[in-house]
Amino acid sequence: MGDVGQILVSEFVGTGILMTLGVGVGANVTLSGTFGKGGGYLMVAFGWALGVFAGVHVAHGSGAHLNPAMTLGMLGRSFMPGGPGEYAPGIAITGATTLAYLVAELAGAVAGAVLAWSVYRAHFDKHPVAPDKLAAMATGPAVRSLGRNAFGEGVATFVLVFVLLQLALTPSAIGPLGVALTVLGVGLGLGGVTGWAINPARDLGGRIAHALLPIRGKGSSDWSYAWVPVVGPIVGGVLGGVAAQLMS
Repeated sequence: MGDVGQILVSEFVGTGILMTLGVGVGANVTLSGTFGKGGGYLMVAFGWALGVFAGVHVAHGSGAHLNPAMTLGMLGRSFMPGGPGEYAPGIAITGATTLAYLVAELAGAVAGAVLAWSVYRAHFDKHPVAPDKLAAMATGPAVRSLGRNAFGEGVATFVLVFVLLQLALTPSAIGPLGVALTVLGVGLGLGGVTGWAINPARDLGGRIAHALLPIRGKGSSDWSYAWVPVVGPIVGGVLGGVAAQLMS
């Protein structure tokens, strides 16, 4: 298939699984008439962590980035002295492979959000509160302060990328479970400010799906906030990659 083809398939499917389960738990907790209605933040955090666990298993062939912040963090790390030259075993860091990761991650995120919506479509259409429909698919701040929100996303993503890159070097690493537990820990510890996108594709993919889908009474997709869960995680991810290399 070649490196680019392997990346496109693996990252698209893995990110799609992640988003299907993640947006699904958001819809289950938020929308009217579901069995999970009112399950709360802890249910959402565990649902996303388990979505990551499933997605990482599925995308093992490409190293399971599932997140542009992770890809760009590894790219930043590669520019450091002694930095690795591969994204995953046998996949060199090049312009073509970098672009393949980013495209597949975003496309998979949109596809996963659409699939989750298709399962919960009746509940999206029935739910009377428009902002809740966006909240089921994309993130939003608890207190809107864009600079502080971006800082929170950056710190959370820095911790995520830094820890995951260190985890990969630890002899006792526990694979996808370690990734899922790290995501859960970041969400529980740092996610209360913004809903912890920590992944530009996760938020942008869900927001694009919300904007394009025929959701009854959906309201605004809040594009004025959309840069926060993109820029914050990218900056945090790159810094996390650089810090991980400095620690190696």
